[in-house]
This record gives sequence, structure tokens and C-alpha cells, in this order.
Amino acid sequence: MKPRLLSLLLCLPLLLSACGGVPAGAAAPAPAEREERSISALPPAPAEPETLPEEPAPPEPTAATLAVCGDAMSHMPVTNDAWNGERYDYARIMAAARPYVEAADYAVVNLETTLSGGPPYSGYPAFNSPDDMAYDLKSLGFDLCLTANNHSLDRGFSGLSRTLDVLDGAGLAHVGSSRTQEEFDRGVAVADVGGISVAFLGYTYGTNGIPLPKKHPYALNVFNTDYLTTLSKPDWDRLAADLEAARAMETDLVAVMIHWGLEYKLTQNRYQEELADFLFENGADIILGGHSHVPQPMEIRTLPDGRQGFVCYSLGNFISSQTKPSTDVTAVLTLTLTRDSETGKTQVTDYAYAPMYMLHRAQGTSPRFELVDIHAALDSQETGAALRQELDKALETCQAVFGEERDGGR
Repeated sequence: MKPRLLSLLLCLPLLLSACGGVPAGAAAPAPAEREERSISALPPAPAEPETLPEEPAPPEPTAATLAVCGDAMSHMPVTNDAWNGERYDYARIMAAARPYVEAADYAVVNLETTLSGGPPYSGYPAFNSPDDMAYDLKSLGFDLCLTANNHSLDRGFSGLSRTLDVLDGAGLAHVGSSRTQEEFDRGVAVADVGGISVAFLGYTYGTNGIPLPKKHPYALNVFNTDYLTTLSKPDWDRLAADLEAARAMETDLVAVMIHWGLEYKLTQNRYQEELADFLFENGADIILGGHSHVPQPMEIRTLPDGRQGFVCYSLGNFISSQTKPSTDVTAVLTLTLTRDSETGKTQVTDYAYAPMYMLHRAQGTSPRFELVDIHAALDSQETGAALRQELDKALETCQAVFGEERDGGR
């Protein structure tokens, strides 16, 4: 081999190694080392924003419903019609009110009769009705009866006492009359109305001229000092003291059930308005009136202290056989009670009524008496023309007195 060719062959490895970019004698970096250097060369990732805890939702308000019905009376035509051969079935007569009463968290009614024992039974002027009436009111869904009205002493103190015994046996609370001084001193019926506590007070304007029993002056809550004569002088001090005692119980609401006003008048009088103002001023939140035997207005009003008060001057008769104009027109009233869960403030926030009509069929017909849901009957294809005419007139009265916009039965 020629000397020049040999020297070129000896230099070739040196030239090849110089073209590779890796210094002679150094090892190439491993792939993992190259990746690590590449990542470390990137800028740091931004920090995650700090997550603040969510604000808890405000607690839901507590809402409950109170159903109210008018004067439950059993004149002898009604008592006789209730007899079904085995017992006195008032549940049949009152059945149209059942859906509204059962749907409420609590339900109240004015029991305008005594349950003094019998037979014999009697109607006006000295009422004494079968015990079945109390048990059927309970089965219909009622919880409390006002027992202070002008017929409470129709059968004397013994009749008043037995009435309360029967109500106790039926599981019905009561307010407005007492068997003992201790019962009178308690005075207030406290009820849990769907989680809202309500203190109920009960009063009557008078006793149809029957004096309070001398040995039992506590028997009946009469609010007039002249209850045997002019019926015009309320015992303001007693009413204020009773309301103060009720407020001291720290219930959510205070309700007054009261027998007052003039019979057969479709509007309240000035005397009722003055009494309502006084009751509100002294802490009442709800006033539920009766005695007129016909409907009278109702309203929510804003009171001077910012509270919201509700008054119903009368719902008329719940059941009866009276025939004077509008004594067969009534309604089931439903109040919505709402407590703000943050402030604890409780008030009547809404109300609606379901118009009812006390149907009197011809004498000799069986059954003769039946409470009718006016809207349901008008919607029925089975309702005859004559009855429709009666129902239209009753509905017109109901809406004119109570307000068409509050008719919840439509």
C-alpha cells in the first residue's frame, strides 16, 4: 500500500468522531435526563386559587294552615235528620267540609249547643244535642271547639260541665268555659299548628239572660260586665290581662275566638270594630268571630306596631236549619301561618275560603239536610236547575261579603 493512502485511512476515525457533536471520551445523556432538564426549564405553574366555603342557604320559613268553621248548631230538624237508625250521623251532613278540614294542620269550630245527655234532645231556645255530634266533629278533622257562646248555659252548669266531659272523651280541645277554678285559671288552650304554636282564648258577649252560677262564677268567659242587660260594656281590664297572660306564654301567635255582634247582619258594627282594635292593640294576632248566623267580612290588616293581624267577623252557620236570608250561606276558611326561621316573626300571610251552602230539602225528604260545596256542585252535571239557582245566589252572597279574590274553591 502506498504511504499516502495509508495515512488517509489512519485519519478517517478521527474525522468521523469530530463530526458527531459529542466530545471524545464523553457519554451521551440518557433520555430520562434529557426530559428532566427540559421540564425544569419551564416556568412554574400558577398556584391554584383558594376555594372559599359556600355560604349556607338561609333556613326555610315554617308554614302551616289553620281551618276555621262557623257555628255548629243542631236544631231539632237537623238532629232528627242525623238519626240513621243506629246513631246520629252528623258526619254525613258535614261531609262536604271534610277535604278542607282534613287538609289543614289544625281546625277549629264554634260548638253552639250543649251535650247535656239524652234523649230527649232539644233545639232552640235551650239546645241539647247528641254526643255523636262531638265524635263526628272529631272524625271530620276538627281539633278545638269554642264553648263560650250565648247557649253555653242552656242546660245550666251541669250541662256545661258534661259538654266538656264529652269533648274530652272525643279528643277535642276546648276553650271559653270551665268546670273548675283551676281550669278557668289556666284559661288558654295552646295548640301546635303544624310546628307553629298558637294560644287560643275564647269569649261570649252574653248568655241569653241566664246568670252565671253563683257557686261557679268561673264557668263561662263572658266579656261584657253588663251581660244580663245592655250588652255594651266590655271588661277591658280583664281582656287586657288575659291577653297579657297569653303573650307571656311566648307562643308564636295569639288567637281570640269570640261570640259577638248582631244576628242576621251581613256587616260588622262599630262595637265589633272597637273590640277588634282593642284586642289587636293588646297582642291578639288572629280574631275569629261568630254569632251573626250569616257571613260577615274578613281581612288582613297591618297593625300600628308593624304586625299583621287577621280578623273574621263571622263565618255564619256551619250547620243549622235556620231559614232567614243568608243563614244557609257559609264557608270553610283556611289561614296560612308563616314563621320566619331567621327572625322568628310569625303572622297570617294568606287566607282563602271555600264557599258552602246548607241545603234544606223538602220536609219528609230523607236525607233532608246536607252541607254542599258550592263550586263542586255547580261543576257537577247532576245538579238540577232549581238547586243551581240557589247555589248561584249563595255564591254571590259569599263573594260579596268575603271578597271574590279570596274564593279558593274555584
